[in-house]
Amino acid sequence: MAERVGSKHCPSDPLILSIDDLKDAASAKLPTSARDFYNSGSTLQVTVADNSLAFNKYKLRPRVLRDVSKVNTSTLIFDKKIDFPLCIAPAGLQAMAHPDGELATSRACSLRNIHMGVSSFSNYSVEDVVSASAGTTQSDHPPIAHVMQLYTMQDRAMQARIIARAEKAGCVAIFLTADSPVLGVRYNEARADFRTPEGLGFPMLEKMSAQIRATTHDAGFTVFNSDSHSWRREIAWLRSVTSMQIWIKGVLTAEDVLLAREYGCDGVVVSNHGGRQLDGTPATIDALPECVEAAAGQIRVHIDGGIRSGADIFRAVALGAECVWVGRPAIWGLAYDGEKGVSAMLDILYNDFRRCMQLTGCSSVAEITRSALGIARKDGPLARL
Repeated sequence: MAERVGSKHCPSDPLILSIDDLKDAASAKLPTSARDFYNSGSTLQVTVADNSLAFNKYKLRPRVLRDVSKVNTSTLIFDKKIDFPLCIAPAGLQAMAHPDGELATSRACSLRNIHMGVSSFSNYSVEDVVSASAGTTQSDHPPIAHVMQLYTMQDRAMQARIIARAEKAGCVAIFLTADSPVLGVRYNEARADFRTPEGLGFPMLEKMSAQIRATTHDAGFTVFNSDSHSWRREIAWLRSVTSMQIWIKGVLTAEDVLLAREYGCDGVVVSNHGGRQLDGTPATIDALPECVEAAAGQIRVHIDGGIRSGADIFRAVALGAECVWVGRPAIWGLAYDGEKGVSAMLDILYNDFRRCMQLTGCSSVAEITRSALGIARKDGPLARL
């Protein structure tokens, strides 16, 4: 009998051992339009592929004869200890993958004791997403944290309502997605005339299904999003309406990290929107080192994009990321088996990360440093970082 992580299934079910297995199983279940929406990126999709492939350049340098019998994978994120340095990134339209959508994801995050981001395009309200995790809170750890993802918007009153609702619901931070003055060109959406499936709303954007389906995803985004944003305008306004932390999501350069520091932001997420915005940008793992250097310990640095294994999490931490965020793997988990699928995905990444720590001789996250990595060179031996 095939056995998936954490539960047993009939012999015809696939054996899910890796995130790639989960992607294949999920893709087989999803309708073509939904699968392409989730899995594809902009134009030629170079960045989508590079995000994952770039991790392979960073080779692991294991140390031997280390006592790793009491390895500790936990870390402190948003002043709360989580099981390992991974959180679920804000990703919209999760109910297209499974009817429980963000509710199932929130429950799985709570059971695994990691934090979660809530998208402005969530199919459930932030109040319901946060509440979903409360019912599964374990007695040995406090409730998980949620962050609210936000775009710059033309309608400041609606933007303020989203922020107020998120703060009242208990969110600890705003993740301002700053890389999207316009949407990237996504050929598959244009060719398929992609529309949000009937019956799914965007409660945080105060839009019901009929309103959403009246336009394409691109056109609907253009109506509410502001392309006249600026550091001075956005950060000052956010500070005036919330006491939550303010993070900038979508940073790829040292210059923007320095600006985030200058404007008093609490952190940055090194991200290229999963390859869904400007194609041809660097893989996030390649952009990470210069962003960490620019941060100089004065601002927190997280990363998303292309993480598909515990070894990828290890590499990102070794290069200076405090935490990594994953989006598509959670969607694949949902599509495969709802909450159980997300839990299986988290278990795969947790177990792989823990084993990677042990095999490299690291007993704590603090011991994961650049010395654990080398860079592959075509013209000679492995180069030390």
